[in-house]
Amino acid sequence: MEKKSALVIIDVQNDFCPGGALPVPEGDKVVPVLNKYIKMFQKAGLVIYASRDWHPEKTQHFKQFGGLWPPHCIQGTKGAEFHPGLKLPLHTVIVTKGENPNEDSYSGFQARNYEKKPFTDSLREKGIKHVYVGGLATDYCVRATVLDALKQGFNVTVLIDAIKGVDIKPGDSAEAIKEMEGAGANKAVLADLRL
Repeated sequence: MEKKSALVIIDVQNDFCPGGALPVPEGDKVVPVLNKYIKMFQKAGLVIYASRDWHPEKTQHFKQFGGLWPPHCIQGTKGAEFHPGLKLPLHTVIVTKGENPNEDSYSGFQARNYEKKPFTDSLREKGIKHVYVGGLATDYCVRATVLDALKQGFNVTVLIDAIKGVDIKPGDSAEAIKEMEGAGANKAVLADLRL
């Protein structure tokens, strides 16, 4: 991995894991794998980002206000916290999306850091050229983030062993992976990466 790389962890929050308000089947299985990636990127001195859904109580994203989904990842709730097993280092850059009640905000590229700086700006300021993406869910926020990263001109590697999908329709995740590859993303598993 070159020095201009970053690990981008998408939405590994309690509500998206088993027992949460909107669980991705086996969503928690990404946690131990992501922890290995975290260790690898940390050791290499590379930047680690973690995105989070951070919805207000009333948003068009939720069913009762015209959206697709039951309430989840509401600001300040336990469900919005990162999975307790995810070992995010202290210097992880947290980027937040879903705060705007008039947006769905699937993509990490709709997120901002604590200074309210857009995710793209934060990546460019740090000289990042290549993002390695894992997290939840393959067919929604991972897909949207990867496609936006490619549109913004970043090289993208999807960490195939560190993603899980919702699959509302069977095969949605497989389709999403095909779409990401077709748009120019690479795929990798832990064993493929060398520091």
